[in-house]
Amino acid sequence: MIDHTILKADATREEVLHICKEAAEHKFATVCVNAGWVPLVAEALKGTGVGITTVVGFPLGATTTASKAFEAAEAIQAGATEIDMVLNVGLLKSGDAEGVQRDVEGVVAACRDKAALKVILETGLLSDEEKELACQLCVKAGADFVKTSTGFGKGGATAEDIALMRRIVGPDLGVKASGGVRDLETALQMIAAGATRIGASASVAIVTGGKGEGY
Repeated sequence: MIDHTILKADATREEVLHICKEAAEHKFATVCVNAGWVPLVAEALKGTGVGITTVVGFPLGATTTASKAFEAAEAIQAGATEIDMVLNVGLLKSGDAEGVQRDVEGVVAACRDKAALKVILETGLLSDEEKELACQLCVKAGADFVKTSTGFGKGGATAEDIALMRRIVGPDLGVKASGGVRDLETALQMIAAGATRIGASASVAIVTGGKGEGY
């Protein structure tokens, strides 16, 4: 259930390879990296059964739909199996529901039959009404998951937000909790609230019962 994550700007090749080693050892769902690392990670994880997540329009979500779709397509060609795109928060807060849905649909088209698509809502910037609308638009657009946070914005995952997201998307879409999940207790709270995936850099601490730092 865990996307083992390293998205910091100063991550080194050695750190990324170490994350891959940990993910293979603990059988995490995926390793989540910035797109430039996808070819390296694809080679490192070959034969392990661990997937590869990369981020698109990250971390602000304010790039064009075409650029997000291109990022996704290029990453998939390089070996990515899951794409985490950032919702266009500014469009949502401007009341442009159609624009938000079209933006997600553009990346859905790039991912279709090739990779799962998660949409990062950046819940710390949204009212409950905006979270509900964002979830509805992601369902209409054909996304596979909704996700709480980038880990680079205001706030992180809360059990309350996970429960809200699960209520709106229903039982069939995935819900990913990310941002501030650093120990087993918090991860279990998210799962109890409806999360089906956890994004964390403290993944090893979570599965070994410790408490970690970071994303």
